[in-house]
Amino acid sequence: MASIPVVRQAPAINELPWQTIGICERIASVAILTALSPLLAGSALAVAVASRRSPFIAHRRVGWRGETLWMIKLRTMWDAEPRSASRWIERVGDGSYAEDKHPADPRVPNWFARFCRRHSVDEIPQLWHVIRGQMSLVGPRPATTEELRRYYGADAEEMLRVRPGMAGLWQISGRNRLTYAERKKLDLKYVRERSARMYLKILLRTVPEVLTGANTW
Repeated sequence: MASIPVVRQAPAINELPWQTIGICERIASVAILTALSPLLAGSALAVAVASRRSPFIAHRRVGWRGETLWMIKLRTMWDAEPRSASRWIERVGDGSYAEDKHPADPRVPNWFARFCRRHSVDEIPQLWHVIRGQMSLVGPRPATTEELRRYYGADAEEMLRVRPGMAGLWQISGRNRLTYAERKKLDLKYVRERSARMYLKILLRTVPEVLTGANTW
């Protein structure tokens, strides 16, 4: 099958404010990751003990301009998974698709794993990608190659013209309760209409969503 095209283009003049935002994001991400490091370390230890596997996994996603992104997450699924070697971070394939997810997913084995997913503790390691410039705090969530082909089609290239984000428009508009068609519509709305005001609005609304665990199963 043909691969997703790599999008390469010189930054436009209207991208200059986003370069400034990107610098601010990196600085903020260092501070946030430092502040949350005790929570992340304790959670990783709990996952390692409970699962007897590596506490972190790296899912393959299509990143900015079509580059491969190994997106790091805290492991929250391990029942019915093959045991891995004792690597600190285990690399896995494209992962599950939206229609494969279910509130009673047997691979999410206990209350702690569900808590991490509900409150996005498993997403904290992705601050490292923001620091490296691979992701943004706000943007479309990184998709797999199959998801881009299946759900975004001809719009996939447009999606890849902005950095994928830890939070996005659909995460504050229903999160897991949305269909993929609804997610695509909101992702494209962000890409086509993004502004500093929209960026800040999403960022501020993400905080209560994460703290309350709203709109998750």
